[in-house]
Amino acid sequence: MHTDSQAMTTVAADGLGPVEELAFARVLLDSVKAGRRGATLRMYRPAPTLAFGARDRFLPGFATAVEAARDHGFTPALRSLGGRAAAYHPGSLVIDHIEPSDSFITNTNARFTGFGQDYVEVLRGLGIDARLGEIPGEYCPGEHSVNVAGRIKAIGTAQRVVSGAWLFSSSVVVEDPIPIRAVLTDVEAALGIDWDPSTGGSISEVHPEVTIDSVAEAFAAYYSDANPHTPLSPTADELVDVAAHADRHRL
Repeated sequence: MHTDSQAMTTVAADGLGPVEELAFARVLLDSVKAGRRGATLRMYRPAPTLAFGARDRFLPGFATAVEAARDHGFTPALRSLGGRAAAYHPGSLVIDHIEPSDSFITNTNARFTGFGQDYVEVLRGLGIDARLGEIPGEYCPGEHSVNVAGRIKAIGTAQRVVSGAWLFSSSVVVEDPIPIRAVLTDVEAALGIDWDPSTGGSISEVHPEVTIDSVAEAFAAYYSDANPHTPLSPTADELVDVAAHADRHRL
């Protein structure tokens, strides 16, 4: 389902900070929308980031939550996608998939379901007990989350749809669960959000044999037609636009 019958290319940018990473996703969406790029894939291992959703800003404890993220060594940032606060770090894999589209709001649920089912199969191919669906008490809840053994949220997904293109973004938390659980515990407490901390961790808690490298390779195989091992660089104009967009995500 992942190509929508369109050829894809992969892009990679080095040296971006957490805020710029989020800005780059939006810049790629704009490039695809404008026809400067075709279908585009980006996969990267992020620095520690606490990505807040737009609704989080209006909660009374938001300022405290931002400081809690910093105290744990996670850069707080504001994402333009839906959802609530989510944490990821170098033990995670972020996948941004952007495609041109003639339809505007239609097909969003089909993408959630289709990618969710495909990503479950990618993880199952590594022997992971992956399942599609929200688990009670998970952070940044979503019915199309991917969990491990019904216990731990493993993949969170979100979309941004604009006229002419869509962005489907996923974060896969594979290793090093303790920082994820610790930062989310303090951030969610500050925001006044009830959740079950046991749901916030990593795939490695259930499957210690699974590594971030093996998961990255499995997704590279899934996206093999996009040549993920030979990514292209961003254009000079895109890098200028990243700097211009970064303030929209900075906290």
